[in-house]
Amino acid sequence: MKKNILMLTLFFSYLITAQITEAGKWLGNNELKDNPYELASDEYMKLTMESIAAYNKNDVEKELSFYEKEYADNAREFMTKYHGELKSVSMQPWAMLPVRVKESDNVNMLVWSTENREWNNGSKQKVYLMEVFTFNKDKKINNFNQWRRYDPKNEFGLPYGGKFYGKKDNEYTGRNLVFSNRGEVEAIESLIENYNKMDGEACQSLFAENAIFDAYDGVRYTMSADFFESYFENYESVTWKAYGIVPLKIQNTDPASGVLVSATEKRIAKDGTVWDKELMEQFYFNLDGKIEYVEQWIRDKKE
Repeated sequence: MKKNILMLTLFFSYLITAQITEAGKWLGNNELKDNPYELASDEYMKLTMESIAAYNKNDVEKELSFYEKEYADNAREFMTKYHGELKSVSMQPWAMLPVRVKESDNVNMLVWSTENREWNNGSKQKVYLMEVFTFNKDKKINNFNQWRRYDPKNEFGLPYGGKFYGKKDNEYTGRNLVFSNRGEVEAIESLIENYNKMDGEACQSLFAENAIFDAYDGVRYTMSADFFESYFENYESVTWKAYGIVPLKIQNTDPASGVLVSATEKRIAKDGTVWDKELMEQFYFNLDGKIEYVEQWIRDKKE
């Protein structure tokens, strides 16, 4: 028993007196690879807090004074525009940790915070942030990285929203919608450009084989290989101009997506007839990124 008590006493004495000065590991592919991290001076925390105070006051020049000149010069235009759109901003750090990779000249100031933003247009936003302010050997910030999570009660800025119902209840009913980013916007822009040039082959290349087109008048077309060539034969010119392209998909499903396009279109036929309408169309992209189905609605233009 006495031996066990002695061993425990020695163990706890070690825990009390021992100091861990290094921990973790840098895994980047450079000369510092596998070096451990070590704590840096709290002076960097003080400098970061001063830069945050300037940020909260929307004082761009004061904030940029904490940055390396080249970095500040590159960021000035963006920061001036950003702060000019803000009525108020309040970044409140709740944890800060200055560390450096052993033998590095740079210090990384790790900052966790909550930030509330109110924009001049009346919108409000709350974000939870994890940020890294990197200081050079002159104690100036020369790099900055940010990761954020939006408060689910935000008025805007969420990566998801809306709700899918479906014409009939199915396994996806009730799920949120998210933006899709598999090149759909670029595909629609290309389609519009080539449509206005009446380049049938270029338009056709964006569609899956035998895609389906449900037109505004209730007629269903199968878009065979010569669909656009035959279509353009009837017109002197066409002018299709989009004013909204919104690519969406159902959350947590395969990559197939739907794109809502609002536009105007003017067609001048070879017999002189003019067709000039507002359009609302949905383009459905398959897993291969090709358009496989189109739905179309129209209305007369409003002056």
